[in-house]
Amino acid sequence: MEKINSEIKLLQDLLISHQNYRFHETINLIPSENICSPEVRLLLCSDMLHRYTSYEGYYRGTKFIDEVENFGKEIAKQLFKAKFVSLRMISGHIALFSFLLFFTKNEEKILCISEKDGGYPGLSDEKLPNILRLKTIHAVVKNYKIDVNLTIEAIRKNDIKVAVLGSSLILFRQPVKELTKLNITIGYDGSHVLGLIAGQAFQNPLEEGAIALFGSTHKSFFGPQGGIFLSNEELELDKFILHRLVDNAHWNRIAALTWAMIEMKHFGKNYASQIIKNSYTLAKSLYERKLPIVGYENGFTETHMLLMTFKDYKTNLDFAKKLEMANIIVDGGIRLGVNEVTRRGMKEGEMERIAEFIEGINKGENLDEIKKRVIKLRKEFDDIEYRFKDINLDYLIEELLK
Repeated sequence: MEKINSEIKLLQDLLISHQNYRFHETINLIPSENICSPEVRLLLCSDMLHRYTSYEGYYRGTKFIDEVENFGKEIAKQLFKAKFVSLRMISGHIALFSFLLFFTKNEEKILCISEKDGGYPGLSDEKLPNILRLKTIHAVVKNYKIDVNLTIEAIRKNDIKVAVLGSSLILFRQPVKELTKLNITIGYDGSHVLGLIAGQAFQNPLEEGAIALFGSTHKSFFGPQGGIFLSNEELELDKFILHRLVDNAHWNRIAALTWAMIEMKHFGKNYASQIIKNSYTLAKSLYERKLPIVGYENGFTETHMLLMTFKDYKTNLDFAKKLEMANIIVDGGIRLGVNEVTRRGMKEGEMERIAEFIEGINKGENLDEIKKRVIKLRKEFDDIEYRFKDINLDYLIEELLK
């Protein structure tokens, strides 16, 4: 047998090591991550990985690609009760800036949530692209909820015409209905809660008056990494962003996203409902174990995530590193998300066990012993739920990878 190239061997070993570690031996509580079904992962490897298409028919041989895109749009319209869909957003970030570029004017003031209150960092004044020349005015947030009356005052005082609701830390519903009464244009960044919206376990911004719902497709929604844009109005958005923000939309991603949307159409209600149960159970259990969980006065959370925050960022990060040593993966916020463990099939009983692990780490118990228990629990849930389990995966592998 020919000796494998040393560089290939190194890369191969790194990939396998990562797969064994993150996919099989850790409990992932990062709210901005999720896992796809094996079928969705396989579609990312199809021949569409290599191809282009275009509106004007410049690229030939695209008839099946075009059919897949149109089919995906129809599924998305059903799922989100939308009239317009673009699947061409290659990320939630691009979807957000598509909204801003399409709906705002240069040097306009827009309303959003500040980074200090959990808003998306990409909406800060220093990170917004210079081409937009926008000025941000921040919603007033108290106890992790938007104060509607004070925010309305800010909108009127600054003559705001466009608002972006939704944030990176989103524990509670956003006041779409209340702000729509002001006759302003509302875009809803649903990156984190898209799966809950699709599963009808959270507010649907389009039904409440937002002109657009957009975001990433891989957080509470269990699709491949990428983005989506939806509206209740017919928009010429795809042509508008072509060569401004998007060229090749990655058609293998769109095929995989369409499969994930079909899974969500059939299993999303049960999945999203269980997420809400799991999130509340984990928050309540940690709070009762004296961990610093916020939001008690408002019921902790209405989404897939909860917030555990110590006295400062360094303390948070140090504790996140301790959790990592025990194979519990979180961010430095510390935001805790139950979306991936729910996709694994975990329910309220497992949330209690995870809370017990975290309590033990906080009390200084032996990390190696807790790590063993974490891995044991994780391996009890090695399948992926809320998917079609009667699919002949071997047939798909043979047909798509031959």
